[in-house]
Amino acid sequence: MATPPRAVLDTNVCLDLFVFGDVRCAALRDALRAGTVDVLTDAACRDEWMAVLVYPQLALDAPQRDAAVAMFDAQLCLLPDTMRKPAPAAPKLPRCADPDDQKFLELAQACGAQWLLSRDNELLKLARRTRRDHGFDIATPQEWSRAWSL
Repeated sequence: MATPPRAVLDTNVCLDLFVFGDVRCAALRDALRAGTVDVLTDAACRDEWMAVLVYPQLALDAPQRDAAVAMFDAQLCLLPDTMRKPAPAAPKLPRCADPDDQKFLELAQACGAQWLLSRDNELLKLARRTRRDHGFDIATPQEWSRAWSL
C-alpha cells in the first residue's frame, strides 16, 4: 500500500475542522478518518492551537476546548524535532507577511509535506513559489479536495 501524502494544517483550518465542523472541510475530515492523508504538526504549531482555543472571541467552554484538543491530538501526528528532514538544496523559504504563519511553511518543508492547507491570504499568495521551489502546494481545504479527488 502506498504511503499517504502528507499535509500541514494552519490553525484556521484546524478550527474549521475540529471546532466549527465546517462542511468545506468534509473531504479533509473523511480523508483523515480513512487514513488516506497524514497530517503533521509540531510543538510550535500545537502551542499556537492551544493558545487560540482560549481566545475569548471563540467563547469555548472547557468541554468544547477539551474535545477540540482531543480531536486534534488524535488526528494529527506530532513531528519530533529529530524527524525533521534536512532542507534540500533549494531557495530559501519565502517570508510570509504574517510572521506567525512562517512556522507552517517551515513545518511543511521540514516534514516533506505535499500540502499546506490554509485559508490565510498571506500564505495562499505564496503557493506558486512553494510549489515551484519547495515541492509543496498551499491551498484551501476546498482546493485540496478538488485536486485530491482527480
